[in-house]
Amino acid sequence: MKSIAQKVFDIEIASLQYVASMLDEQFTNAVDAILRSTGKLVVCGMGKSGHIGKKISATFTSTGTPSFFMHPAEAFHGDLGMISADDVVILVSYSGETEEVLKIVPYLHYNKNVFIAITGNPNSTLAKNATYHLNICVTQEACPLELAPTSSTTATLVMGDALAVALMTARDFSPADFARFHPGGRLGRKLLVRVKDVMRTDKLPFIDSKATFTQLVLQMSEGKLGMVIVGTRDKVAGVITDGDLRRGLVKYGDIHQLPITELMNPAPKIINEHELVYDAETLMMERKITTLLVHDDENMLTGVYQIFNRG
Repeated sequence: MKSIAQKVFDIEIASLQYVASMLDEQFTNAVDAILRSTGKLVVCGMGKSGHIGKKISATFTSTGTPSFFMHPAEAFHGDLGMISADDVVILVSYSGETEEVLKIVPYLHYNKNVFIAITGNPNSTLAKNATYHLNICVTQEACPLELAPTSSTTATLVMGDALAVALMTARDFSPADFARFHPGGRLGRKLLVRVKDVMRTDKLPFIDSKATFTQLVLQMSEGKLGMVIVGTRDKVAGVITDGDLRRGLVKYGDIHQLPITELMNPAPKIINEHELVYDAETLMMERKITTLLVHDDENMLTGVYQIFNRG
């Protein structure tokens, strides 16, 4: 089985290298046309080409080129109205003779749309009628029967990625731009979410420095943060965590009669509420802690951030 897998990789890599060798000015012209467009980028394909087209369209959309996928059969039954004259259309068909896709061509000519054909046959009907043609002719399908689209669909996908990356580069698309389109992802969290957006602000467990041990335990339990803050919002003396209690037991044995200030960490780690969550969590992992006190610009305590508090 491993040898079969290796052969598939070898065939598809060779096919991609062959497609790469055929790149020409048509690719540059296609990118320039998309950049000049004031509309959206519409991707259309049937069957396996349609599945790949959906992924290509999604990649465009998430990298700064607004796009949507249009099913060719649905297009011919009303969805052509989704295409405006300012849109650029990408039609995907390896043979270049897919009936459902070819039916759309007259409308695109009538509507004066720039359209890009991605096919494996430069002499096909689709290629000859397109504004620009991107050749994805492969040397061999990885399918041993030469029937199932394998190398050809990989080549289509990579051509779509090449277009997306070229457009990103031309538009100076930055990590911050990417994060805006992916606020729920790791990069979005890294570049967009600030501590103040996810910190705990209500019912913080404050306690007076003269409180009894019993009061300490009750407040820690009610606060449900595994810690208490000794002092007030404008004057924090320190914090006591459940870990401090365990360490106190090891060090002193009976800690019930100790002043709680003996158990307190007088120098807790503090971060400004405007700092990024990514930076806060980096600091916490470096210091091997799970809790940060959060201050505003006036050094007033505004909240508590814990690394397991994901919102």
